[in-house]
Amino acid sequence: MINHKAIGYITANYASEATSVLLDSRPIASIPFIGRYRLIDFPLSNMANAGIKTVGLVMPGNYRSIIDHVGHGKDWMLDRKKGGLFPVPGSPFGGTKRGRRFLLRDIIANKELFTRAQEPYVVMMGSNIIFNLELDEIIAAHERSGAGITMVYVKAERSQTDCTSLIIGDAGRVSHVKLGCEYGDNKFLDCFVVNRDLLLQIIDRYATSDYLDVFEATEPDFSLIDVCSYEFKGLAMGIFDEKTYYERSMELLNPVASDQLFRRDRPILTKAHDAPPAKYSTGSNATNSLISAGCKIMGTVRNSILARGVVVESGASVQDSIIMQSCTIKSGARVERAIIDKNNTVPSNTVVCGTPDDILVVGKGQMN
Repeated sequence: MINHKAIGYITANYASEATSVLLDSRPIASIPFIGRYRLIDFPLSNMANAGIKTVGLVMPGNYRSIIDHVGHGKDWMLDRKKGGLFPVPGSPFGGTKRGRRFLLRDIIANKELFTRAQEPYVVMMGSNIIFNLELDEIIAAHERSGAGITMVYVKAERSQTDCTSLIIGDAGRVSHVKLGCEYGDNKFLDCFVVNRDLLLQIIDRYATSDYLDVFEATEPDFSLIDVCSYEFKGLAMGIFDEKTYYERSMELLNPVASDQLFRRDRPILTKAHDAPPAKYSTGSNATNSLISAGCKIMGTVRNSILARGVVVESGASVQDSIIMQSCTIKSGARVERAIIDKNNTVPSNTVVCGTPDDILVVGKGQMN
């Protein structure tokens, strides 16, 4: 299926106000997630499942890990002679202001992507709010509405400061956007559909405000632009810092939540890796955990997420933790309530332990 109605535009170059060793060498978009994926997989998959075959990916300054992961877009069916995946330049560190995801200066700098397109609509997404939605239906709803922009939102299940909420009036029209949201607010999913002709007009009309986010600049003219809303009623998870990364990951150990995000009819696609199945040795014990291909389990794993190639030796235990790629938990070591980045070795008889309120985070290669 090819969607001839829309092209895609994904921003991967914005920064988090929260510092973390997990972001020392990678942007938010390429943070590993639940052992197999990276956050960028979700917007790419939503577009691929809707049949979008031209996608612009706005790159951050530290883009190496994204390029290594997405390549030419083959795993999302974007390695094409016509259309395809286009890594495009953006401000090196994007916007650091809370909630700022779609900088006008980046959109203006990549005007050629939109002028060359023939499709009437552009779907724009961020990278750190993950969901699995029927994007083709949203594009169709946008077309039926006759609006200039359709913003996708979900009813907020918790208070969050680093996101945007929508004030929605009559007939689902958006009258205002505000930073942050409380429980029950209309949380913007950093996903919207815009008429391509209108986007080109916005590029020209607001060129002098290029330091602003597109919605900061255009909000006074929302009634003229006709900004509509679309409520998504599925699962949406925002990853803003170490705490939300850990909490949202652990929530996906619940099959009810996992089944909402990972659906057979709309698969989440990722870079293919040739790895053997996980191996469980005699005497090992693994319960309520997500364990990726290539792992070797000889010890105990409970309520945890293990990425590819993790080794848990005999007598070692991992509980309530996230262990990233190619880590080894040596015999007698104990890891609890921790996030351990890739390429670490926890020495024998060592305790690496956080608390429920303060998860311990170990950066890439810090324990080697």
